[in-house]
Amino acid sequence: MGTYLVTGANRGIGLEYCRQLKERGDNVIAVCRSTSDELENLGISVETDVDITLDESVANLVKRLDGHSIDVLINNAGIVERVSLDRLDINSIRRQFEVNALGPLKFTQALLTNLKKGSKIIMMTSRMGSIEDNTSGGSYGYRMSKVALSMAGKSLSQDLKSKGIAVAILHPGLVKTRMTGFTDSGITPEQSVKGLLARIDELNLENTGTFWHSNGEILPW
Repeated sequence: MGTYLVTGANRGIGLEYCRQLKERGDNVIAVCRSTSDELENLGISVETDVDITLDESVANLVKRLDGHSIDVLINNAGIVERVSLDRLDINSIRRQFEVNALGPLKFTQALLTNLKKGSKIIMMTSRMGSIEDNTSGGSYGYRMSKVALSMAGKSLSQDLKSKGIAVAILHPGLVKTRMTGFTDSGITPEQSVKGLLARIDELNLENTGTFWHSNGEILPW
């Protein structure tokens, strides 16, 4: 049994992480800007009013955690806004960088004192952040921010290896959530998180920094 902190925990993949972790007996700290009935009904620790892009908000959370040890930090919070070449919204791109890339990096740095040898850090990225796999273009803000997040995860895996902390960079698959418009071609959150937890369980210092699909496939950068 370990202690897992999950950001973006009020719905979608984050909520499912919390549900499955609770079911298997782990301690869960759910972090979100605003809670949901589904999250509250899980009977886990919920920290609301946390915006990972705001330093003061994160600092207040760190104070409330009061040095509580975290075994696995899951940086799941993120947004997607469609930005095409003919409608190049620079403000949207900046916003996605703040939430998807800079936010998780700053959040991780703020919680380093809560991590220890053997702890793990998870960066929830996307296959859309793979440069080699990009055959359709578009989605400039989302793709660019996820590339940046993956690079942050890779650098963290190098910087924290000597401290005994491993880092995984994970793609959940195409999942039926509000973020994807509940696409008919996607897998369920239950299926996605089952695979994601298998990747987290097998993460160690030998495979730290790996860019994984939830199904176990190693993805190209």
